[in-house]
Amino acid sequence: MPPLIVGSPLWLAASNCYVVAAERGGPAVVVDAPPDVEGIAALLAKIDCYPAAALITHGHVDHTGGTGSLVRRTGVTAYLHPDDEWLAQDPAAQLRTVFGISTNGDELAPPEAFTWLADGDTLDMGGLGWEVIHTPGHTPGHCCFFLPAEGVLFSGDQLFAGSVGRTDLPGGSWEQLVASMRDKILVLEDDVDVLPGHGPMTTLGNERALNPFLQGL
Repeated sequence: MPPLIVGSPLWLAASNCYVVAAERGGPAVVVDAPPDVEGIAALLAKIDCYPAAALITHGHVDHTGGTGSLVRRTGVTAYLHPDDEWLAQDPAAQLRTVFGISTNGDELAPPEAFTWLADGDTLDMGGLGWEVIHTPGHTPGHCCFFLPAEGVLFSGDQLFAGSVGRTDLPGGSWEQLVASMRDKILVLEDDVDVLPGHGPMTTLGNERALNPFLQGL
């Protein structure tokens, strides 16, 4: 049976949040947590599931700003790569510098602790087997999350339909992003479904053939 996956763009940056479960009514994994905990709750309600964990692709506020609220509300464990701790610990500063928004930061306060991810980790969550793929470039600790049995890749801001993640923000590196794409992502099969951090879903085959940023890799 294919997994249940519901997703929606949330918050002002239209960052995709996904809720993933093996079956309706059971535990679910939240992939990325924009600063919209009510929106996340609505996604969980769509499949009548409860959160078992939060997997965060990277430390930018539009993907992790709701993590603390989600953890405090539900008690779930949040997972992040340690190389992005410096980003995740001060989402209010990101709001000021990137979005020009001032806030007291209380609602964006990160969880007391993250559980750290490492490249190659295999995780049993929500009744599904997950693989962690560390893909530095957009941020130093950026990770993609792969469901190998289902052929689904949650690519965060590594890969989009027709584009790739920006590397002009602090900690970004175009050279690292290209290496991550070539060595970690493009080794996957063409029929892998790609669910990105922004925009519509795609397949790896489509991107390999049509994405201008992947040509020659």
